[in-house]
Amino acid sequence: PDTRARSKTRREMALRRALTTGSTIGIASASCALAVYGFTSTSAMDSNGDGADGTLPRDPWAIASTPLPTRAAMLASLKRNETNKFDVLIIGGGATGAGCAVDAATRGLSACALEGEDFGAGTSGRSTKLVHGGVRYLEKAVFQLDPGQLKLVFEALMERKTLLNNAPHLTRALPIATPCYEWWEVPYYWAGMKAYDLVAGMQGLTLSSFARAGKVGEMFPQLAQKRTDDGEKTMKGSIVYYDGQFDDARLNVALACTAAHAGATIVNHTRVVKLHKDGERVVGVRARDMLTGNEFDVYAKTIINASGPFTDELRKMSDSKANGIMMPSAGAHITLPAYYCPSDMGLIVPKTKDGRVVFLLPWLGACIAGTTDKQCDVTMTPKATKEEVEFILESIAPYLKVDTRKSDILSVWSGIRPLASDPSAGDTENMSRDHIIAVEKDGMVTITGGKWTTYRRMAEEAVDKAIEIGGLADDAGKCRTASLGVVGAHGYTRDLFVKVAQRGGKGFGGPPDEVVAKHLATSYGDRALVVADLAAYSHLSKRLIPNHPVIEAEVVYAARAEYCQTAVDFLARRTRLAFLDIKAAEEALPRVVELLGAELKWSFMRRRREISDAKKFLSTFKAE
Repeated sequence: PDTRARSKTRREMALRRALTTGSTIGIASASCALAVYGFTSTSAMDSNGDGADGTLPRDPWAIASTPLPTRAAMLASLKRNETNKFDVLIIGGGATGAGCAVDAATRGLSACALEGEDFGAGTSGRSTKLVHGGVRYLEKAVFQLDPGQLKLVFEALMERKTLLNNAPHLTRALPIATPCYEWWEVPYYWAGMKAYDLVAGMQGLTLSSFARAGKVGEMFPQLAQKRTDDGEKTMKGSIVYYDGQFDDARLNVALACTAAHAGATIVNHTRVVKLHKDGERVVGVRARDMLTGNEFDVYAKTIINASGPFTDELRKMSDSKANGIMMPSAGAHITLPAYYCPSDMGLIVPKTKDGRVVFLLPWLGACIAGTTDKQCDVTMTPKATKEEVEFILESIAPYLKVDTRKSDILSVWSGIRPLASDPSAGDTENMSRDHIIAVEKDGMVTITGGKWTTYRRMAEEAVDKAIEIGGLADDAGKCRTASLGVVGAHGYTRDLFVKVAQRGGKGFGGPPDEVVAKHLATSYGDRALVVADLAAYSHLSKRLIPNHPVIEAEVVYAARAEYCQTAVDFLARRTRLAFLDIKAAEEALPRVVELLGAELKWSFMRRRREISDAKKFLSTFKAE
């Protein structure tokens, strides 16, 4: 232990010395120190050669016709084997929980994951949709001389490339403009973005660059050439850098389906209501199927708590006196019409009036703006406040020619970040987004904090710890997730939409609908061909809503192949209508319930309840 402590101290001292030099040279020294002192990302190393050439290994789910185990079959299996122990039980089906299930199952362990709501229903479906290292964390690393922040950026940038490679259909590289209205901002932001490039190293996307004001006007015509909110300032140019963007909830669902294909038993809408103990050690749980009310027991050799904002609630279920290790922080976002920004470039407001960062990003045919950072209470349906919405509009308004109107808002949502922290701290904006793994007195492995970009690494480390605690080293293989395509990834190419359009043919309403075909390809990857066949042969090619490319076949496919169990599951997470356009989601609701009801054999009362529950849920997406 003393040797490890001294080693950690040496690492931190090396990083601090590198950071004190400031500027890009200091970051270069620090990034070298990260590699030399053992902070290299596992995603950069491939022990078995899989994916070394950028291709994904051919797992069974690489074949689109491979059937997915049904939810009913998994529940039946759990109930038949209540006395058998899994190697690993994961509580939580968000990014980290589903990631743990994929990791454990692909190592050859018997894994079970239980999600009380739906996959991505909480934090993991309500992010800013960026796969990024964190530009502002890098700035803090330099000015606060914080090695921890630099380590977080370094690891996230390594994982960014891995995530984009493993889910190419759900991700893309997005250029983001940082407009400069003062001459000093040009070298300042240029140096910062070059440092960002340098820390990313070989895992970078595209190098940042400076664009003159005229060129910026061509690329981002909505960007204001003059700011008048603080005197009159003319744009001097913009620093353009690249980060990743993705569909968070659909990736979460893809991870859950991948885990099921890999052999994990993973079930949504199944809540843990009680912990079973053998002495002081947690050995199992009592779970309740929230759709039927049926309860059953699940036992495992080791248990991982990956419940996000509900981390402390689960810990207190075991020990009511346990100190909190997670602080919830709410981040609000608004959705605006597509004309607020180009379809292929975003905007970062590097410093708002209270020192935060706000993004304006194109996403799935609309623009999203956010986010805020405010301590909050934990709930499954957080709602953005009027003040948060006004703050976002006020923050982006000076940078746009577009008249930012509240009446333009299409949807409003808020997500709760589970920050690993001292619960007595009051400023969430300055808290680290790094994760922590704790082994509780009851033997449960708790993982909290972190962010979407590093979910894979977090899952790997949590499963490593579970293997250690559960004595599973002889049964577990090596981690494979550094190069492991999710469902839909293997057959995806950028021109896949052409095959999808042709496969749909007349089933897409006469001439193939290119917009629908592109939507299907980027939502389902190689499974888009399956959806197109379903649309053509079942006469389900009609759009649910005229102005959105979501078609009726997707409802049936979601029920059959993506564990969609409720109307909200479909409107919020199998498609993103609730986040993109709340009125469109409400308009689509009756037909969604009709199609799901027929597929899942709902009664008349169940259909009425689904409509009522969905309307209540959708009301939380309306601006006050």
